[in-house]
Amino acid sequence: MKKLKKVVFVSNFFNHHQKPFSDAMYVNLGDGYRFIETEPMSEERKRMGWEVEGLPAYVISSEQFKASPEGAIALIDQADIVIFGSAPEHLLVSRKKAKKIIFRYSERPLKKGFELWKYPFRVVKWFLINPPFKPVYMLSASAYTASDYSKFGQYIGKCYKWGYFPQMKRYDIDVLINNKQENSILWVARFIDWKHPEVALEVAKRLKSDGYKFKLRMIGIGALESKMRAFIKDNDLFDCVEMLGVMNPEQVREHMEKSEIFLFTSDRNEGWGAVLNESMNSACAVVANQAIGSVPFLIKDGENGYTYKDGDIDVLFNRVKLLLCDADNRKHIALNAYATIINEWNAENAAEKLIALGEAILNGNKKAMLYDDGVCSKVK
Repeated sequence: MKKLKKVVFVSNFFNHHQKPFSDAMYVNLGDGYRFIETEPMSEERKRMGWEVEGLPAYVISSEQFKASPEGAIALIDQADIVIFGSAPEHLLVSRKKAKKIIFRYSERPLKKGFELWKYPFRVVKWFLINPPFKPVYMLSASAYTASDYSKFGQYIGKCYKWGYFPQMKRYDIDVLINNKQENSILWVARFIDWKHPEVALEVAKRLKSDGYKFKLRMIGIGALESKMRAFIKDNDLFDCVEMLGVMNPEQVREHMEKSEIFLFTSDRNEGWGAVLNESMNSACAVVANQAIGSVPFLIKDGENGYTYKDGDIDVLFNRVKLLLCDADNRKHIALNAYATIINEWNAENAAEKLIALGEAILNGNKKAMLYDDGVCSKVK
């Protein structure tokens, strides 16, 4: 039986969301694991705290890639499997000719919906870069990736559940739960249209109108910030809504750890949404839009979180009320959310499962189906 010895992950830039998985792969494979970044990180992402200070030894930096692209291609060609995200397609030319295993890594491609005028272009493009019957598989970093690609005849029966795996923290769960602020609600995102900060404020407005005692804290900045501040003023929400501005990832996690409820209101433009992993890991009871890519993979409605249909603010509002009114249920949901991340959706588990899946395919099991649910299970 062939063992997986060399894995190369290729993407645009290395960031704090990819580091835990890459660290876990390095623990398993040592120098057999490499991450190749093909471009420098934008200044905006750096300001958002995405930059990793002091790149790990396994990372081929964008500067090194630019200086020696042929060296990067050699690593890609020699690997047992390649994980390929957002990166120049020409890097795979010789690997595809050799019919070597490729795991593409993608959020949903149809975030803007099914635009019919683009259909012929997408069909031609995707069949040219991914000819049928090649050993090319999809790591679906969204519950909607497989469905979107299937509309173009792509990756049918070859999609596996995947995602982003931010840092997982292990807590004394009783201490974490007991230290949370009663009736605290948290929202974290940029203040832009498809993140829908106005939805969180509408929930706050209704809660106050119905006499609920709570505190909604909102972390972020963006184009809609002044509009949101005006809404707070117009509806006299100063006593129950607090806008905290921009914070780094560590500060955000500290607020998650203190909050009982987390609102995730983005629409289908949220490809994955790593704040869901982080808030569940922090034992928050989450209420999230079903259209977000991570939600159908991570949340089982009523067990480890609640979901609502995109645009249905009434259901969102009622879910939040349900959590505020029932402390036992709130704790039950929070504990199950924490267990979901600790037991399944974390970087260490993802690395072990991907290695097992890669070895199965490397040894001729082209339709490998090793897991019934969770990371690396087939997308149904």
